[in-house]
Amino acid sequence: MRIYEGSPRQDFEEVFRSIGAFIDQRGMREVLLVEAPDGFIVQGVVTAGESGGAWSESIGTQSKETLTFLDDDIARFMEESVARRGQPGPDPKRDAGFYETALRVIGHYMDEHKPRDVFFFEQDGAFVVRLFRGGQAGSRHELVEFTREDIAQLVSSGPTLRAPVTEKKPATA
Repeated sequence: MRIYEGSPRQDFEEVFRSIGAFIDQRGMREVLLVEAPDGFIVQGVVTAGESGGAWSESIGTQSKETLTFLDDDIARFMEESVARRGQPGPDPKRDAGFYETALRVIGHYMDEHKPRDVFFFEQDGAFVVRLFRGGQAGSRHELVEFTREDIAQLVSSGPTLRAPVTEKKPATA
């Protein structure tokens, strides 16, 4: 990802987490995400004109929406996401939604596998991810599926991945 070249952390986890937060705020579903040379293309189903109430009322119209997020957009989303998480107290605007959480753990998985390129789509809460990886044997695509249960398991195991921060003591001579 270009926005991270040269920075100490080059990870999908924070990028996808911030895109997921945007998707949650937008109310998108059935998401498709493609990495492009200058950012990401996100497509999803949105519902407009929802209204609650009686059966005869309209539940809204659904349409596909396609958005392109350039590197600068992603950087702004990440700054907003970090600022939201740093605020104390319960607030629906700060609490992570399904996509923020799911995309974060998928991003973490991807960071462990170091792909060059990524493409994924979601259907009914499950994700199919295509990773393009290179190695000594050449480059190849890999498909990985994450069910809702897989996402829940990855989220629940998250705290065990966080190592406690300890101070390093200076070496004595």
